[in-house]
Amino acid sequence: MAEEHKHGSMDIRDHEKTFHGFVSMVTWGAGLIIVFLIFLALVNG
Repeated sequence: MAEEHKHGSMDIRDHEKTFHGFVSMVTWGAGLIIVFLIFLALVNG
């Protein structure tokens, strides 16, 4: 039979590292898009 599941016993370090990387990527991406849009507005693109 399968082992009994114990709530909260799973190792989630890899999940947390992946999520942190995703949040960092989205933050940098949004910042670069904002900078690019400001640049376009300044040069009348």
